[in-house]
Amino acid sequence: MRIVVTNCNTTQEMTEEIVRGARAAAGPGTTVLGLTPEWGPESAEGWLDSYLSAAAVMDALRTYEGPAYDAVVMAGFGEHGREGVRELVDVPVVDITEAAAHLACLLGRRYGVVTTLERSCGQIEDSLELAGVGRNCVAVIGTGLGVLELEDGERTEAAFLTAAERARDAGAEVLVLGCAGMTGLQRLVAEKLGVPVVDGVGAAVKLAESLVELGLRTSRAGGYARPLPKRRVWGRVGE
Repeated sequence: MRIVVTNCNTTQEMTEEIVRGARAAAGPGTTVLGLTPEWGPESAEGWLDSYLSAAAVMDALRTYEGPAYDAVVMAGFGEHGREGVRELVDVPVVDITEAAAHLACLLGRRYGVVTTLERSCGQIEDSLELAGVGRNCVAVIGTGLGVLELEDGERTEAAFLTAAERARDAGAEVLVLGCAGMTGLQRLVAEKLGVPVVDGVGAAVKLAESLVELGLRTSRAGGYARPLPKRRVWGRVGE
C-alpha cells in the first residue's frame, strides 16, 4: 500500500518531519510519500494562507507524476481543500483534522484541540463542524507559537502543556494535536497530562490504511461526484 501525505505549506523540512511521523504510524506493508506544493505559503496561518494552500495542494495532486498511490492524507490541521481533493482523486482522502477528532471521540465524550496561533482557532472550529465532529469539542486553544516556531522542542512542549491545561479545565477528556508540525509531541506530554493525546497524522494514516484494506472509496453519489467537465485555467494564462 502507498499513501501520499500532502503538506499544506512549501516548507520542505516540515514535510520531512510529517513523513517521519506518518511512517512511524504506518503498518509494515505501507509506503509513505511526502508531497510539498511548489507554490503557496511557507506556513499556513489564517484564512488567506489556507485558501491559497488548498489550491496549491490540489494543483500538486493534479500534476503528480510519481508512483501510483492508494490513499491521500492531508496534513494541514483545519486547512481548506479536503472536499475538493475528494472530488479530484479516485482514492480515499483522509484529513488529519477530522481523523484526529473521530479517534478522540472514541476515547472520551469531550475533546479539546491545542494548536498554534490563536488566529487559527475559529478556522479549526469551522472545519470540525463541517466534518460533523464539532459538537464534542469543548475548546480550541492556541499556544501562541507560529508553525515555523515548533522546531524548538522545549518551547513547544512548555507552551503545549500550558494550553492543554486550559483545555482540560474546560472539560476535555482527550486532547488533539492541532498542527501537523506537532507530530511526535503526544509521546512527551500524554503521561504528564494524564489524558490521551491524539496525533492527527498518525490517526489519518491508520484510518487511510483501514479504508484501503476494506476496499472503500469516496462515494460519487452526490456531494463528492466527479468534477463537471469544463475548461479550467490553473494559474495565469500563458505561464
